[in-house]
Amino acid sequence: MKRLKVIHQTSYQFSDSVQLQPHGLRLRPREGHDQHIESSRLTINPPASLRWHRDAEGNSVAIASFDTATNHLSIESETVVQQFDVAPQDCLVADYAVNYPFNYLEEDRASLSCYMANATSPGCASVGNWVGEGEDTQGMPIFSLLLQLNQRIYQGIAYRVREEEGVQSPQQTLEYGTGSCRDMAGLFMSAARRLGFAARFVSGYIYTNDIVVQSGSTHAWAEVFIPGAGWKGFDPTFGTLVGVEHIAVAVAREPQSIPPIAGSFYGTPFSSMSVNVWVLDVG
Repeated sequence: MKRLKVIHQTSYQFSDSVQLQPHGLRLRPREGHDQHIESSRLTINPPASLRWHRDAEGNSVAIASFDTATNHLSIESETVVQQFDVAPQDCLVADYAVNYPFNYLEEDRASLSCYMANATSPGCASVGNWVGEGEDTQGMPIFSLLLQLNQRIYQGIAYRVREEEGVQSPQQTLEYGTGSCRDMAGLFMSAARRLGFAARFVSGYIYTNDIVVQSGSTHAWAEVFIPGAGWKGFDPTFGTLVGVEHIAVAVAREPQSIPPIAGSFYGTPFSSMSVNVWVLDVG
């Protein structure tokens, strides 16, 4: 078991007094057999009333509502998480899905269809051509295939810090040859779906000593549903399986659906924002 502390600070400064509208916060990590929350604290200034719910994906969402006008907003989340997935490669794959290609069982397809390929999605053809450039996949163990895809993005796409909002399309990431963690995760998802897998986007944090890659930011990766093993995480930014260093906060069918903080305000439309994230090993 590994214990990690996450401190996520977000600050907004407004040029004049504004009225804040309700803000949706996806800052609380997901919980399950492999990830437990030991303690959690959320501090908001100016004070806000909170209402918690789970969205359609089971993500914890806090809705913060404000009564008073303000020229600033600060949100700080501090969480200690216990991580148990120390051997992510140690899992069983259902007999019918050991080698590629395979078909999901009918009852699984009913639940997974929204995470599978959309032939009309932007850049779908270019991703299909890129996937087709690889080696013959027939008969390959599906875990080997997905790890190979993970490594191909890690080795072929250069990491780049992007301050702009949103996610590049998979086609853009291939054209530029660069991308942020969320861009690489989006490309992995699109490629996995082209191969017939159900894949989804994950937003969260990672513990790493690589200051260049993850200083002061959240992290993103992808999960693929593997029969027998369930949803397994693949991180193309580092070319690794997702394990105890990764803290999942929210999952979604598409990357743009789960920003950590989303909201609006009434007032003069000039503001600045700063974000700081620390992930600490606490034992």
